[in-house]
Amino acid sequence: MKVCPTLLALALLFLPLLPASAETAPAVTVPEATRTEDVAYGHKFGFALTLDVIQPTQPNGYGLVCIVSGAWRSSHDWTSTKNYAPFLERGYTVFAVCHACQPKFTVPEITEDVNRAVRFIRHNAGQWKVNPDKLGVYGSSAGGHLSLTLGTGGGPGKADAKDPIDRESSAVQCVACFYPPSDFLNYGAPGEVAFSTTGLLKDLRPAFFATDAEATPENQQQLGHQISPIYHITAQMPPTLIIHGDADKRVPLEQSQNFVQKATEAGATAKLIVKPGAGHGWPDLHPDMAVLADWFDQYLRGIKK
Repeated sequence: MKVCPTLLALALLFLPLLPASAETAPAVTVPEATRTEDVAYGHKFGFALTLDVIQPTQPNGYGLVCIVSGAWRSSHDWTSTKNYAPFLERGYTVFAVCHACQPKFTVPEITEDVNRAVRFIRHNAGQWKVNPDKLGVYGSSAGGHLSLTLGTGGGPGKADAKDPIDRESSAVQCVACFYPPSDFLNYGAPGEVAFSTTGLLKDLRPAFFATDAEATPENQQQLGHQISPIYHITAQMPPTLIIHGDADKRVPLEQSQNFVQKATEAGATAKLIVKPGAGHGWPDLHPDMAVLADWFDQYLRGIKK
């Protein structure tokens, strides 16, 4: 099967959490775990939306939703039990969620998928021995954006929905992520629209608008406000941790700085860890995954290190 070099390059810019290369990665001990693959949490135009469930041998009763997303594209090929080692060691059950991909589907449609995934997990929590009221979420880049979106926008389902899954809440109780876009209307500079014809994400415009004709200035402002987590911050949002490199040219550090500042001013718990000299991702994320695990321990389980 031939892979389009352009699409591959775009996906690499927003890759989700992947293991370091063999030359730089330290040996990682992978805890024993049971992996259930391709669990359908919904359907879209006849295609199944699926997630994998990775359960440690001694589960602690808490679930972590991993949003597998790079450039708002998603693939099970990007998942590996090795990536979840720091969480499995502590007993977390991991749900690796894949969503429908751009350019066929836009970010608002993809957002519907991840909300559906959380509702599905909560509805079936008993099956995996997970507390439905104790779910965390994490991801990187586009996956980080979707994690913040769930943190600021997840909420009650429709009480009268025909599907009982749609009656469940999509709220999460803790968020941790890497270098996420948070404000598409001020991206790299005040007033700069990320997906405009001159924006930093102009090469990803199909992820935001199905056609260029739809991308009017008015629609850009409306969509930017809708999908930017920074405009939906409240004091009630869950504790949120962001790790971001100060040399990131794809998602400027200000995206995380401004989000954390606004969240803190609103009275929410939010923290930013800056990685000096790091760009959009770095060779070895495993030590930082342990930092995420500490965050979940403290704010999801109530265990302070």
